[in-house]
Amino acid sequence: MSIRLEDLEGGEEIDHKDYEDQLEKLQHRLELIQAAYINQGRKAAIAVEGWDAAGKGGLIKRIVGPLDPRYTKVWSIAAPSPLELSHHYLWRFWQRLPAKREIALFDRSWYGRVLVERVDGLAEEAVWKRAYDEINAFEALLAADGTRIIKLFVHVTQEEQDKRLLERLQTPWKRWKTGLDDYHNRSQRVSYMAAYHDMFDRCSTEVAPWTVIDGTDKKTARIKGLEAIVAALSQDVDLRYPEVPEEVLRVAEEALGKDAVRSTGA
Repeated sequence: MSIRLEDLEGGEEIDHKDYEDQLEKLQHRLELIQAAYINQGRKAAIAVEGWDAAGKGGLIKRIVGPLDPRYTKVWSIAAPSPLELSHHYLWRFWQRLPAKREIALFDRSWYGRVLVERVDGLAEEAVWKRAYDEINAFEALLAADGTRIIKLFVHVTQEEQDKRLLERLQTPWKRWKTGLDDYHNRSQRVSYMAAYHDMFDRCSTEVAPWTVIDGTDKKTARIKGLEAIVAALSQDVDLRYPEVPEEVLRVAEEALGKDAVRSTGA
């Protein structure tokens, strides 16, 4: 099914109490899922893309909030360094991939070659066109190695984006979020729209599909994003609580008392 951003602008809003209730349940569920990933040696990579001021940061904050930081990596992807430019463009992402028991979250991702590099002419046409197959192969390799891949795109209309860019100027503590890049990218909206649609058409695969979220209402977008992540991470994963190894039970009984340990149901 072809994804077209203009078809995903419903602007659904959520009641504040419903938001708080759903957020708590989803974050708790995500906490349990991470425990299963740690216990079972699983790994996952979450890529978050979207327009500037679409609400990616707020969504990411709610994703990582309940997670154990020892097994969680968050990567904010900016322009490549001179060292990174001297390697294949996917090299820097290989360095950041999750190990077993880890969840890695990418604030922007390996799609830069077919997005900003395409739109700003930083890569020749033949180069960025070749990248679709390279990215699909990269993701297929990760999936075959056991990495669960989730890709989210947060969409907002031009009107909503402009409201948020203005809010960043009017709110002193939010001014760090804005800069010249926001306005340069805004001026390229038509080109980015074409690049996004090509990205969805060429790189939404069975092992790594794209999920587009309407970001008009930030709270609704956070719930939708968490729902998508919880569904994808939990698919075909045993979420039952693990049994306590007999050796641990024996040592615990000696240290804490048999009756006390057995009363826990372990």
